[in-house]
Amino acid sequence: MPRQLNDLSRSLVALEQDATLIAVIEMGQSSWLVAGIVPGIERQPLKKLAPDQHAPLQLLHRWQKEANEAGQVIKRITVAYEAGRDGFWLARWLRAREIEAYVIHPSSVPVSREHRRAKTDRLDTELLKRAFLGWLRGEPKHCSMAAIPTIADEDARRPSRERENLVKEATRLVNRMKANLARLGIRGFRPHLARAARQLQTLQTPEGAALPANTLAELRRDMDRLRFAKQQIKQIEAARIERLERESAEQVHAMVRLLGRVVGVGVETADMLVHEVFARRLRDRRAVARYAGLTGAPDESGTKRRERGLAKAGNARVRRGMIQLAWRHLLHQRDSALAQWYRARTADARSRTRKIMIVALARKLLIALWRLLTTGEAPAGLLIRPAA
Repeated sequence: MPRQLNDLSRSLVALEQDATLIAVIEMGQSSWLVAGIVPGIERQPLKKLAPDQHAPLQLLHRWQKEANEAGQVIKRITVAYEAGRDGFWLARWLRAREIEAYVIHPSSVPVSREHRRAKTDRLDTELLKRAFLGWLRGEPKHCSMAAIPTIADEDARRPSRERENLVKEATRLVNRMKANLARLGIRGFRPHLARAARQLQTLQTPEGAALPANTLAELRRDMDRLRFAKQQIKQIEAARIERLERESAEQVHAMVRLLGRVVGVGVETADMLVHEVFARRLRDRRAVARYAGLTGAPDESGTKRRERGLAKAGNARVRRGMIQLAWRHLLHQRDSALAQWYRARTADARSRTRKIMIVALARKLLIALWRLLTTGEAPAGLLIRPAA
């Protein structure tokens, strides 16, 4: 199979090790540890720096000067670090200054299987150097690189992720209020209703007593937080609709609008799927399913053959959203080929089997939607609303 241009599992550029300066950065909140492989220098330098972007750049240039003085001409400077709290800003900053910068998927770096393995920043840099060097040589299975998004791409994902966090916060507040009332023997109260704040004053315990003063005050504060969270959710949703209407000609927004026309797919789900998955340049259908973590984790050794379930190594937001969408697909797209495929295989199955098969349906549905947006190929029987 020919190598793809967007294959980040190996480098497609031939490595001239005598002309390439290789460095890795172990990034922490209080300091960065930079380790390098410098041509012409026998030692492998290691330097602890303050967490500032100028410090590693100056260090790289100093190592380049040392290599030149040792008789080696440096044609290429490569830097890598693990994806984490700092995100991708450093890679973008270094690339703007003609430094090849890469971000390594942490889960793709092989580690020791010892029960109590030693772990220090120095040992982590040695591990990253071996993985990065193998990647630069084009050897498979050393590590995988993350696609570095632009600031605009990262910013486009923020509304959907912020809304998800607000929905979780609203759910947490509702559950906490219900638990507080259940502790007093009061059930059936619905905090999410508009009239819930007025009903607090009239609630009574089974003994006929009013709510205790401190509990009532706490519930009112929780109601205020819930009201504020719901207000922010509405603001995010209104801003999204306005943005889709104002910038409808953009490719990403056109994809959201097309996906939103599929019966059973709401605007929120369409926005999340497009910005998290479909806006990326994924290689093929296997890469689409793998990115969402909707692939298996086989356990095979000798005669033992078993499946341990989902790998769960991909985007958790996409995975959760697709499993929810798969259940909705069965409800709203009863005559589609995918729904018929699911029903044919679960007609006489137990509940556990249906739950397992819904994951398979979610994988097929994700690939079908990806093909719809990339090639225009719609799965058989899929209901799509006409364009407004």
